[in-house]
Amino acid sequence: MKNCIALVTSIMMVALLGSPLQAQYDGKAKMKKEKTKMMAEKDILDVAASSKMHTTLVAAVKAAGLVETLQQPGPFTVFAPTNAAFEKLPEGTVATLLLEENKEQLQALLTYHVVPGKITADQVVKAIKANDGTATLTTVNGAEIKAISEGNAVYLIDENGNRAQVFKTDLEASNGTIHVIDTVVMP
Repeated sequence: MKNCIALVTSIMMVALLGSPLQAQYDGKAKMKKEKTKMMAEKDILDVAASSKMHTTLVAAVKAAGLVETLQQPGPFTVFAPTNAAFEKLPEGTVATLLLEENKEQLQALLTYHVVPGKITADQVVKAIKANDGTATLTTVNGAEIKAISEGNAVYLIDENGNRAQVFKTDLEASNGTIHVIDTVVMP
């Protein structure tokens, strides 16, 4: 009888203590789902603009006159370099690219980071596996970029052989998706 009482008490304690924990877990999952939904209602530029890691990219998009392009229905896949990625460029490069007389060069650089259509991280990985370890993507500017995987990481290889690691994926937007990269790729 004593064992039955202990068992019933244990079950009641789990039920009483488990409920708040489950409610907390459910609440966090619901908040994450709502945040994802809110982000998906914003276009690609709005999503990038809401990130402190992408202020240089957003400034470059504005200087290049590509705001309206990235607000179109798309869909687009953007490989978005972080501020730190732009800082890796030789000193003065970003300031030079932002000058009005270099607008076409800046447009070419930025559109090299955009692929038509919505391509998820899973689709990139599947394409890499299906094509002997390399997936070739044609960017909006018409040039190609390659995607490879090494271990659990996916890298973009630009036409000059430079590598950018994709480290955050599938940021949803109303007109496509964003994958965050650690290096600016060059056409």
